[in-house]
Amino acid sequence: MLRHPAGDFAAVEKGRPEPQSVVGVCAVVTDGSGRVLLGRSTRGMWELPGGRVEAGESFQAAAVRELVEETGLTAAIGDAHLLTILHDDRADVRRLSAVVRIGAWGGTLGLPEPHRFRRWEWHDLHALSVLGTLFTPTAHALEAVWPGVLRGLPPVHSYPHALMPPAVGGESAEAVHLRQEMTERIIAGDSVPSAAVEDALRTVPRHRFTPESPLRLAYDPDLALVTSRDETGTAVSSLSAPSLQADMIDKLRLEPGLTVFEAGSGGYNAELMAHVVGPAGRVVTVDLDPEVVERTRRFTTEAGNGRVTVLLGDGGQGAPGHLPRGGFGGCVITHTCWDIAPAWREQLAEGRYLVLPLEIHGYTRAVALQRHGDVLHARDWTYCGFVRDRGAAARTTPVTDLAGGELQLCHEDGTPPDPAGLEEALRGPRHELPTGVTVAGMESFETLQLYAATTLPAFCRLDGARPSALAALPYGAEAAATVADGSLAYLTYVLVKDGETPEERRSEFIVHAVGPARAELAERMAACVRSWDQHVRGAGYPQMTVHPAGTPDHELPAGHVLDKTSSRLVFQWPGSQHPATPATAEEAVLAEAGGGR
Repeated sequence: MLRHPAGDFAAVEKGRPEPQSVVGVCAVVTDGSGRVLLGRSTRGMWELPGGRVEAGESFQAAAVRELVEETGLTAAIGDAHLLTILHDDRADVRRLSAVVRIGAWGGTLGLPEPHRFRRWEWHDLHALSVLGTLFTPTAHALEAVWPGVLRGLPPVHSYPHALMPPAVGGESAEAVHLRQEMTERIIAGDSVPSAAVEDALRTVPRHRFTPESPLRLAYDPDLALVTSRDETGTAVSSLSAPSLQADMIDKLRLEPGLTVFEAGSGGYNAELMAHVVGPAGRVVTVDLDPEVVERTRRFTTEAGNGRVTVLLGDGGQGAPGHLPRGGFGGCVITHTCWDIAPAWREQLAEGRYLVLPLEIHGYTRAVALQRHGDVLHARDWTYCGFVRDRGAAARTTPVTDLAGGELQLCHEDGTPPDPAGLEEALRGPRHELPTGVTVAGMESFETLQLYAATTLPAFCRLDGARPSALAALPYGAEAAATVADGSLAYLTYVLVKDGETPEERRSEFIVHAVGPARAELAERMAACVRSWDQHVRGAGYPQMTVHPAGTPDHELPAGHVLDKTSSRLVFQWPGSQHPATPATAEEAVLAEAGGGR
C-alpha cells in the first residue's frame, strides 16, 4: 500500500495573474510560384496575416482563423505547421509570436478588413530586403522561415518546434526554364555530367536554397553565391557554382542506395546528391556554424526530399554516429582543405571516393581520391576555389612582409623561407631571364603552378599586396617564387605577340630574380618551366597518393613528397626523376625546406 499513490489529484490556480505578455501568430503562406503573401496595412507597413491568439485556441487554429478573416483564403488546421515561437520585448510587454507555415490553402484572395489593410500582394523572396517598412514580428517570422532573406534585424529569441513540417512546393515557370537552361549550359561545358547528375540538376530547385538571390543569379552555372559573411565581410559560407558542384558529385561515382557524407553545408549540394542516390540513399551533412545549420535544415525541409540529415559539428571529425555498415559510400568536402583529415579516410568505404578542394602550396584543386586501405589514390583533378575551413584544422597562411608590406611571401607548406637579405636584394639589380615557353591567350597553365610548387625547393608565392616598384608584379597579383641565399626568383609572363583572337595572342614566361644568387636561382626556375613544357604540359595532372602522416620514407612510392600534419602526399610527375629517399645531404636539406625529392 505504501508503494502506491493514494488520495485525489488537483491542480489549482493562485488567482488571475497580472498580464505581462501578448501572444500572437504569424501565418506564412506562399503561392504556386513560391511568393509569400504580405498585406499593406493602414499603418503604412507590410505585415503577414496574423494577430492575437484567442483563449483556448491553438497556434495553428489561430493562424487559419486569421488567414481567412484578413485575406479570405482558407486552410485546414492539418496543413498549418508550427515552426517556432519568437520572443522579444515591446516596451514593457513580453511579446510571443508563433510562426505557422501553411502548406496548402484555397479560396480567393480578397480584402475582408479594409479598415486594417489596403491590399494584399504576393512577393518574391529575394525582393523582401528592398520592400520598405515591415512590421517587426513579420520580419522576424520571414527570417525564421527563410534565414538570410532579411539580415540585421533586432535580436529575438527563437524556440523552434521539434516537429518539422513537410516540404512546401511552388516555383515559377521562369525558375523551371532557367534551371533547364543552366543544365544545358553545364552539359555544353568541358565536364559533361552523368545522366543521374543531369537529372538532379534539372530537378532540384536551386533558388529555394538561396532565396535572397534573384532567379537569374541562382541559375548562373558558373556563379558561386555567398550566403554568409563574418564580421570582416569575408565569405564563410556559399553555394558553389553549379557546374563545379556537378563535376565534384560526378567524381564521387555515386550509386543508388549509398549514404554520403558532406562537410560544409548549404543544402543544395546535399539535395543534388540525395537525388542521385535515390529513395534508398541518404546524405549526412555537417557544419560548425549554427546559423548555417539552421538555414540548411530549414531549406532542406522547405524544398528537399527528406533524405538529408543536417548536423552541427566539426566536419573534420566526419559523422561517426551516422556511419553506415562498411563506411560512407562517398565523402565530399565543400571548403578548402590544407590537410586531409584521418576521419575522412577512415569513415570512407573501401574503394569509394573522397572529393575535396585540396590546397597545395596555396593552389587549390578539387581532387577525387579513391580509398585502397590506408592509402588514397588521386583519380581526377579540377581547378577550383572555395571558402576556407573554419574547423579545428583551419590554418592561417604564414606570411612574411617585405618592403614595409608592399610585397609578401606566402608559404603555406614546408618550412618558411629565410627572408634575410631580401629587403636589400629587392632594392638591388634585377636579373630577367626569358624561358622561351609561351602560352596562348585563355590557355590554362594550371598544372605549371602545381609542378613548380611540388618540385622547386624552398617554394613560396610572391604577393603584390600593395602597389610597389620593387617587383615586376602588378598590384594584387601573385607569382610562383623560390628563395635561397638571400635571393629571390619569381615567375611572370609578358605579351610577346598580339592578335585579334585569344588563340593568336602569345605570352612568354619570364623569370625575375634579385640578390647575389639571382642568376643561378633564375636558371633553376626557368629549367622548371621548360621541364613542364617538355614533359607535363600535354600530360595533365600527376599521379598522387596520400599516406598517413606516420608512414616511413621507405614505405612511400618514389616521387616528390609534400608533408602535411596528418598526411604525406607523393607526386609522380611525367618525366621527373623519383628517388625513393634523399640521395644526398643537399637533397635532404631541400626536402626539409619544403622542396620535392
